[in-house]
Order: sequence, then C-alpha cells, then structure tokens
Amino acid sequence: MAKVCVTGAAGFIGGHLAEELLRRGHEVVGLDDFSSGKRDTAAVLARYPRFHLLEGSIADAQIVARAVAGAKWIFHLAAIPSVPVSIREPERTNAVNVGGSVNVLQAALRSNVERVVLACSCAAYGDAPEQPKHEHLLPRPISPYAAQKVACELYAQTYARAYGLPCVALRFFNVYGPRQDPGSEYAAAIPRFITRLLSGQRPIVYGDGLQRRDFVHVQDVVRANLLAAVAPSAPGEIVNVASGKSASLLELIALIKKSIGAEAAHLDPDHQPPRAGDLRTSSADLSKAREVLGYEPRVTLADGLAELVVSWRAARARAA
Repeated sequence: MAKVCVTGAAGFIGGHLAEELLRRGHEVVGLDDFSSGKRDTAAVLARYPRFHLLEGSIADAQIVARAVAGAKWIFHLAAIPSVPVSIREPERTNAVNVGGSVNVLQAALRSNVERVVLACSCAAYGDAPEQPKHEHLLPRPISPYAAQKVACELYAQTYARAYGLPCVALRFFNVYGPRQDPGSEYAAAIPRFITRLLSGQRPIVYGDGLQRRDFVHVQDVVRANLLAAVAPSAPGEIVNVASGKSASLLELIALIKKSIGAEAAHLDPDHQPPRAGDLRTSSADLSKAREVLGYEPRVTLADGLAELVVSWRAARARAA
C-alpha cells in the first residue's frame, strides 16, 4: 500500500479521509497544528499502527517537507477555514491558506508526488446569481477566505501547467457528518440544529429559513477525494463536490425533527435577523464531477441526518 500525506488530518474532513485511507491499508502521515483540529480525532487515528502524526503548521516549509517526503499522494485539507477570521485577520489567514498551500505544492514537486488533491470551497462562486453553480463560472469571492481558496486553485493549475505536477482542486459545498464541531465558526447549520433540538431548545435561524444550500455527507466527500487521487483526467481541473440537491433550512429542520421524534415536534425555529453577506441559494452542478471523477453521491440528506441523530444520541448517552 502507498504512503500518503493528509494535511489537516485532525480536522473534520481530514480525520474521516485519513481513517478511510488507513482502513484501506495505506500508511498515512498526518500534519496538523490543532488550531482547529481535534486531539480526539488524532487519538482515533493513532489506534492504527500505520498512522504517523506530525504536529505543526503548513506555514512551516520544513515540517511540510518532512510530512510529504516519500508520499505517493497528498490530500491537502489544512487551512484556517473561517470567513469571519479571514475578515478580521486577512494577513495571517493568507499566510496559512495561500502561503501554506504553496509550501505543500513546492514540497510535492521536490518529492515527485504522483497526485495532489486540494480542498477548496464553493465560496469561490460568491454571490453569482446563476444556479446551479458550475465550474465555468468566473470566481466572485466576497471574503478574504474565498479569495484565498481561489488563489489556491490557481496555484494548483499553475503547478500542473508550469511544472507538470498533477494537481486537482475540489470545491466542497456544505459538508456535514459525524465528529463535526457545532461550536466551530466553519460548522454547517446541521450540527448546531441537532444539538439544540436534542437539548430541547429551538433551532436558531437567521432570516426566513428559505435560503437553500447543497448539503453533502462527509463520506461522499471522502470518496470524491479518493477518486480524485486516481482519475486520469483530473490533474489541472477544478471540480465541484456536493450532493447535487439543495434544501432550505426549514426543510432541513423538518427532517432533523422527524429523525428525533415526538420530543422535538413542538420546537419551531427561532427566527433572528438575517446576517449580512449570507447567500440566498447555493446548489451544485455535478456534471464535471461525474465526467472527470466518476463521482456520484450516495448518502441522501434524510439518511445522513437520521444516522447523525443516532450517533449524537449515543455520544450524549456515553457522556452522561
């Protein structure tokens, strides 16, 4: 089996991806500075004898070179994944998100890595009115974080063209699933809604709740990453990763309440004033993902939410 590097391995998506790689028998070097990654996730990965953790930042070129050395594939998920933080601290987030990504690409080039898969974001589309979002649309970032992720895509394409380094950038939409931190600034609405409803509290909705999002289960995102590592036509491409279906926040809450049952039936949304900058609708066109990666989402929103409610209930019971 191959040696693989996962940056951000203690994060939400990175942890699931690293664990799937380990289940498949690969040797995984995980790099994380735990600024947003979790020690609990690293502890789960440490149960596998073929997992090796390096603690440090992708902004440190030397530790990136150590993490990448000898790897066949790199899955680059490390970042400061927060729009509000990027607005408050554009210089620091740029140094990590863009400068750190260049460190990863440069280390990959020097180590003759066979494929680099970069985690990017649907935030690249910004407030473009066209729906569903397809990769031929021009980027319209409306935050430093979004601009930084677009810069990472451009660097990936540049390294593919200028140096022949096989890179592919994946634009994740709203990812959800087990181990997502409801307190994170990056967290989707889903874990926040579930925790409040399971606690007997009304879910907080900013605005009328009719804003629509494309929610994709983390296991589908993991599969997309694995496909991107081997798809022959993927290098140099930017590809959406999503479910291909959008749901309103009110529809989302209704599905969660159905999964929880009678105890949540009376907990109607607590509507708060809309937040500035929130997009009204975001949905993904998956035509390119199907063509380039052979990707097809498998987890329906209803099934993913029902499974998540069961796992959160079990976690609460263990904690109690």
